[in-house]
Amino acid sequence: MAEVGQLESEQDIEKKIEETKQKFKNEYVQESEKYDSRDVDRLQKDDALVEAYLTWRQYSVDDAVKMIDDSFLWRKEFGLNDLTESSIPKWMFETGAVFLHGYDKEGNKLFWFKVKLHTKDAKTIMDKKKYVAFWLERYAKREPGMPLTVVFDMADSGISNIDMDFVKYIINCFKVYYPKFLSKMIIVDMPWIMNAAWKIVKTWLGPEAISKLKFASKNEIQMFIDPEYLPLHMGGTDPFKYSYPPLPDDDFQTPTCENGPIVSEDDNESKEGESEGKELESSFSSEVAVKPKKVYFSEESLSSLKLDDNDKGDCRTKGARKPLTTFKGPLLNVSPAEELSFGNKESERKCLIILDNVSKNQVAFKVRTTAPEKYRVKPSNSSCEPGASVDIVVSLHGGYQASLQDRFLVMAAEMEQNAGAGSPELAQFWKDVPKTKIMDHRLRCHVLESTKPILSYPSGCDNPVEGGANGHPDLHTTLMRVMVCNARLEQKLDQCLWVQQVLIGLVLVVMMFSFLTLYHLPGAS
Repeated sequence: MAEVGQLESEQDIEKKIEETKQKFKNEYVQESEKYDSRDVDRLQKDDALVEAYLTWRQYSVDDAVKMIDDSFLWRKEFGLNDLTESSIPKWMFETGAVFLHGYDKEGNKLFWFKVKLHTKDAKTIMDKKKYVAFWLERYAKREPGMPLTVVFDMADSGISNIDMDFVKYIINCFKVYYPKFLSKMIIVDMPWIMNAAWKIVKTWLGPEAISKLKFASKNEIQMFIDPEYLPLHMGGTDPFKYSYPPLPDDDFQTPTCENGPIVSEDDNESKEGESEGKELESSFSSEVAVKPKKVYFSEESLSSLKLDDNDKGDCRTKGARKPLTTFKGPLLNVSPAEELSFGNKESERKCLIILDNVSKNQVAFKVRTTAPEKYRVKPSNSSCEPGASVDIVVSLHGGYQASLQDRFLVMAAEMEQNAGAGSPELAQFWKDVPKTKIMDHRLRCHVLESTKPILSYPSGCDNPVEGGANGHPDLHTTLMRVMVCNARLEQKLDQCLWVQQVLIGLVLVVMMFSFLTLYHLPGAS
């Protein structure tokens, strides 16, 4: 019965998606110049986009359509589909007041606002709003469907840095223009003098977003963000310092391993292409993100390996997690569509990426990762014939564990006929290919949870729990024990406090009764 109910629910959602599309088309899309036609076309084709508006408006078709109208009017006013880095005054990028960097504990990207660097100025407010829109659109294109965590760094800020109109605009970006985009909004170290201002901000958020507003001190911020992504003044260990140019793109910075930084084969040639591809392709205009500038992904040094049909049965793919979803691109179909899933078990440490060449030409591809010391990718740099497919095995190396912050990048570009596919030819090809001709698709990492629920453990904290290799408890097991013990101790503490409160109440009642009795004794005699 539950499955039937779920199916009916899914069918209802599909009906509401179609109803929303039709209502918007019939009642709003009348004037040809009212919206950007690219946004309207995208809405009619992208069910996920329509569902995002519906979800944010509790599946009210009327409210969702009004939200779409507001969003599309704003997008045309700001020229979002044509907004480029060159559209923003250079000095804004140089200030470092707004930027994307790092992840929270849930794997959501951090959108930083350095409040002390902002001053209210009516002459520049429009440019500042476009500046914020630029970053949001850039992220929406790179990681569609993934929410952001906004961090207001209030360190060294004062009343002169608060611009209520600008703050209201930022809130509207998440409340109206980018549905389901906000994970949480964290205000760090807010001066007491600004309490009144933020009470007003709460009223702007609305009931659907008010629960996402978090206030945190330096000591509390690590509840949401690990120290590795926090600046030093917040008690973190992140050495990151904003600088421009180029735009900070920390997803693609070259990590460092035991023997020093791993240099990719095209780190040098990418400098030549810094000026290329500045144009920001809107997330509302295409399924595929075009590479706008240089990439810093480190690539594992592997000899190129060109696979044919016989290679698909290679034993190296055994035990790899098979993908269930597919992203359909203009050159390659990429499976899975969004994420690779890894777990702690030996059978969960290997995943499969399948590339299907849907073009009429040979396609060169690269697979890169933000954590090359943790993963082995085979093959990571090769080519695929028209109509053929390639199985790529991604496996965790050694004792490393997957993280929500890990990312993978699949790059692809068409090759000319009779082009060589050896290592030298591919290296030269990637140097020469224009950045605008490169298709790229990002995959995030999903960490599988343990299948054993905490409640299934025995009642004693010191009872044995399944250990790691050779019968010794591993880190995961130890943490699970600590969590179980902590939960029980909290429960006992709550019970003790309750008993204490009851006893105090009884004592107070007895004392009051005694006092009244003594007070009335003379009258009684």
